[in-house]
Amino acid sequence: MQTITLKVEGMSCNHCVNSIEGALKELGASGHVNLGDKSVTVSYDENKLNEAAIKEAIEDQGYDVN
Repeated sequence: MQTITLKVEGMSCNHCVNSIEGALKELGASGHVNLGDKSVTVSYDENKLNEAAIKEAIEDQGYDVN
């Protein structure tokens, strides 16, 4: 398992948390959103997913990944 932390702009509420964590779950990854420091920590199987796919899933929800 690989774990990464991404900075994500545009998150402000529980809807944001649910959108991002739900999108990551659909990919087969486990995500935890921290609204306080505008980050998402993601654990995933690097044999099935890569960082680009994770960033794209978050961006598809309407957020900016830095």
